[in-house]
Amino acid sequence: MLATTEIIAKKRRRQELSAGEIEAVVAGFVRGDVSEGQMGALLMAILLNGMTSQECADLTRAMLNSGERLDLSHLPGTTVDKHSTGGVGDKTTLVVAPLVAAFGVPVPKMSGRALGHTGGTIDKLEAIPNLTTALSPERFCRQVAEIGVAIAAQTAQMVPADKKIYSLRDATATVESIPLIASSIMSKKLAVGADAILLDVKVGAGAFLPEADRAEELARTMVDIGARTGHHTVALVTRMDQPLGRTVGDAVELAEAIATLQGRGPADFAELCEIIAGHMLALGGAADSPDAGRAAARQGLASGKGLPKLQELIAAQGGSPDIVNNPEALTQDTERVPVILPQAGRITAIDSRQLGLAVRDLKREAGDRSHSCGVLIHAKVGEEVAEQPAATVVVPAGTAAVAQPIIDRVRKAFRVGDSVPPKQSLLLSVVGS
Repeated sequence: MLATTEIIAKKRRRQELSAGEIEAVVAGFVRGDVSEGQMGALLMAILLNGMTSQECADLTRAMLNSGERLDLSHLPGTTVDKHSTGGVGDKTTLVVAPLVAAFGVPVPKMSGRALGHTGGTIDKLEAIPNLTTALSPERFCRQVAEIGVAIAAQTAQMVPADKKIYSLRDATATVESIPLIASSIMSKKLAVGADAILLDVKVGAGAFLPEADRAEELARTMVDIGARTGHHTVALVTRMDQPLGRTVGDAVELAEAIATLQGRGPADFAELCEIIAGHMLALGGAADSPDAGRAAARQGLASGKGLPKLQELIAAQGGSPDIVNNPEALTQDTERVPVILPQAGRITAIDSRQLGLAVRDLKREAGDRSHSCGVLIHAKVGEEVAEQPAATVVVPAGTAAVAQPIIDRVRKAFRVGDSVPPKQSLLLSVVGS
């Protein structure tokens, strides 16, 4: 086996690393035998020179081997996991996980917290008092077996290599590397142990990847890793040019997810939920095709089919299922500040990143009342505003004055003009089948 410095030099020369060489460096880094400087040098070589498809799969396996993984093989049927690369207002998991489970397809879901300008599914669920997302592997597997769905935070014992490497990527400016992004995501997905994986790769101004070609590359890379590791994987590349739905923030997004499960969700968000759920139902064998699955999902949303399953999930994880009937209780101790734009006209753009960062900063100011902070969007791209507010900012009672500078940033996130951009499809492409 080559020494670590020789492995770094090999990748610097644009030569393909073997599975053993990749495993040795990753395992050594987790143990502390490989220094941060050495791993940082290798990450930079990967950023500059890329990795082959086989190297990406081998890096994913090496990271996966660094910790524990769940065994869901005892569950009947085909288990289907879902992952989104993140976007402003993306509360899709809160809808599709219970909806798909209601059709008999088990959904084991490990989710993340807020990152940068994007919110996290775990934060949104934890807006429900007493609900826990810290499930042991045994409890997680038992819950999926009993009610067909669980949404939990990743445990520290799962893929510890990813945590160490991700932190170093941030420090060495190598976050943008597609092979490193793909292996990070897929190692965590594979650790959950689902049979099939549905990936939602966001692209646009409000997404982690604003360029369509890089989003397509990431989608192809992750689907290929899935195939090489024996997991049926499909990636959807979806548009994220403005916030998804009409809410941004933990409690308000949870309320919108509940409304969507009741058949009352915003058109764009409901459409994306139908598309994603349709593919998950097809992967899980509950529909003959994604189109048939989408039709079933649309009917399921209209009939409220997923609501009882969401209540089961909330109760199983320690929260009160009654919140589904009264989500407004989550924001009852708040004040609402209307956001009036300085000019009338049609909304031509919404700076999703700026809006997401504003909500993040509102939450930081609110401390232990952060879950109640959010923005309600009344006018989206193409819609007209005059004297009515374009949005409403929700903050804990008594904090509006302090939050005024942040509220001003919300106002600046809206652009008004005369020309309306053409409406574009949410779904850009499907990778894998």
